[in-house]
Amino acid sequence: MNHLRPERRSLLLGALAALAAPAWAQNAKAIKIVVPFAPGGGNDVFARQMAKSLGELRNQSVIVENKPGAGGNLGTEQVVRSAGDGTTLLLGHSGTVSINPALYKQLKYDPQKDLAPVAMFASSALVLVVPASSPVKTVADLLALAKAQPGSLNYASSGSGTGGHLTGEMFEQKSGVKIGHIPYKGTAPGLTDLVGGQVQMMFSVIPPALALVKSGRLRAVAVSGSQRLPSLPEVPTIAESGLLGLAGFESTLTYGILAPRGTPEATIRELSAQMLKIAASPDFQFRLGVEGAVPLLGGPAEYAALIRKESAKWAEIVKSSGATVE
Repeated sequence: MNHLRPERRSLLLGALAALAAPAWAQNAKAIKIVVPFAPGGGNDVFARQMAKSLGELRNQSVIVENKPGAGGNLGTEQVVRSAGDGTTLLLGHSGTVSINPALYKQLKYDPQKDLAPVAMFASSALVLVVPASSPVKTVADLLALAKAQPGSLNYASSGSGTGGHLTGEMFEQKSGVKIGHIPYKGTAPGLTDLVGGQVQMMFSVIPPALALVKSGRLRAVAVSGSQRLPSLPEVPTIAESGLLGLAGFESTLTYGILAPRGTPEATIRELSAQMLKIAASPDFQFRLGVEGAVPLLGGPAEYAALIRKESAKWAEIVKSSGATVE
């Protein structure tokens, strides 16, 4: 090559470098991660962190598009209808891929048929909180109060069919107590009424509830996962109560990335490896912890198995509760 003129040698080296570059570095089209919820929540935070790191790793533009509505169904439908070329992805959540199929009668997609799991990366429990003035300090206290004063307890949720609502339904079914459900339009108004004493308890996502617990306005009674949380190490799990029916109690929300059906397997494997590398990084796991989540890493097969397992569990809870959303 040394016999070539400098300018021709430079052109040839550039062409060889382009041929040797990874396929994704040559893809000028941006990747879009659709978040089927409004900006600001954990779903949005996770997607933006993943998009930022994935863009840096691939040397490619990766953007987040929020498409809220119908409990996450609108954004999910958008991804289902998209081309399976690896440039449109979905931030998956237990609600959209495991709960909604049982909850919505007119759902326009089947997540297990119309979406291809890429990678799962996080799990988040809920925290059972009561007003600071409540006599309830343990799960046993709560059940004793519910039995002593039937019909006196209500729990808030961020809306019908949400994780907080169905966790409450699961708690009722397994404990044998009856507690009224009061749906709100979001977590914040539910927590506001809980602080004010208009409702007696709530299964809440961690960050907003944690702030109220630390300020002394709410008391954390238990967490809904199988293990205690790093952000609330002194708060036991519901299963730790040791009460009849609550052994093995577990209700968590899981998060991952999915692609439209028909996306090439090679593309899915490539994206999965990159996303799991990002999800295992200390920076990403720190962001999970801030949002009250813990790592739950798995590739396409593991995520598909989790969706099947969660779908069966939530379908049973929805059926037993009679809950439905049009």
